[in-house]
Amino acid sequence: MKNKTIAIQLVLFVVTVITTTLAGAEAMTGRFFFFLPEKDILKFPQDFWQGFEFSIPFLAILTCHEFGHFFMARYYKIRTTLPYYIPMWLSALAMSIGTLGAVIRILDRTRTRKQYFDIGIAGPLAGFVVGFGVLWYGFTHLPPLDYIYKIHPEYVKYGANYAHEMSKNANLLNGQMTLGDNLLMLFFKNYVADSALLPPNFELSHYPLLWAGYLSLFFTALNLFPIGQLDGGHILYGLIGKKKFNTIAPIIFVGFLFYAGIGMYTIEDIQSIGFEGSAYTSDLDFFLWLGIYIFFLKTCLSRISTNPLTPWVISLSMVVVQFVMSATPVVKDFQGFSGFFPFAFLLGRFLGIYHPDVEEDSPLDTKRKVLGWISLGIFIICFTPHPFMLIDISK
Repeated sequence: MKNKTIAIQLVLFVVTVITTTLAGAEAMTGRFFFFLPEKDILKFPQDFWQGFEFSIPFLAILTCHEFGHFFMARYYKIRTTLPYYIPMWLSALAMSIGTLGAVIRILDRTRTRKQYFDIGIAGPLAGFVVGFGVLWYGFTHLPPLDYIYKIHPEYVKYGANYAHEMSKNANLLNGQMTLGDNLLMLFFKNYVADSALLPPNFELSHYPLLWAGYLSLFFTALNLFPIGQLDGGHILYGLIGKKKFNTIAPIIFVGFLFYAGIGMYTIEDIQSIGFEGSAYTSDLDFFLWLGIYIFFLKTCLSRISTNPLTPWVISLSMVVVQFVMSATPVVKDFQGFSGFFPFAFLLGRFLGIYHPDVEEDSPLDTKRKVLGWISLGIFIICFTPHPFMLIDISK
């Protein structure tokens, strides 16, 4: 049985190497292998090998994260599996990075607050250190402009000023994906990179080290989210204990869910019902989708309380406040990021908001407390409010 499990893990890893290499090659070249024109088929082997420039650093970061958990669990003699990598490659059908990540299974009970803390913090810290190194190297070794010209020959006429010119001609970028900034990326852009070679955010995925590093920050932030059984949940639980954690965690989750939905429905939507150009063709259409949205929020909040009315009350209150915000001049144009909804659904419905109890609930020592607050600082500098966006010139 053990040999069979190891074989499955090895196969999943090999397949994930292939799928992340394919995804990396597509991001770097701008050619999607499901839809290659006949004239580009001969370029496939060259493109594929080029994709290793993304898959190797990206999987190195992911692997260091998982083995951080693995070795710390083994240090406490807690049985755990090797990582199960999850391959996924969709080519042009949807944005794909070749994987859904990796997971390990802890087979024994984690008994103390210190064990939860140490196992939880070891993964994101290990991944962050490697990811930071990848980004530093990537930003200090940016290729010459000829690199992007080979991918986008149309940029040659603009020269080194291509990013500014493309931004002025926004219709040329309509529908293209761009990346948001977090504090760490802003640091690298402003203080580390050569500004003459720095790509704009809508071209960042063509640069394999920057793309791998950016994704590592994104996943590090998700893992460090201080809720439930995420790594950040283990860390915050270790820092403040059960009573405070079970008070703060649901507040953080409600705030996160509220942020994701800001701008989904506004006063302007109600005012435009029935008019040409409205997103809704009738009152029924609008209220149907609004009802689905409220039910979704309620589903995400279904485990926040044993009282079945509490999720409904919170959901309706969130929607009312969002409508009020949309009518308030100071904040009416503020937008959340609805792309966080799948993550919020996973947290609220399956992983849970609260932390499991421990047998020994002794406070952490000073060194661990300092490390814990540093890790929450890492969460802040890695978190991107709008990580992936499509450029829409109609807005």
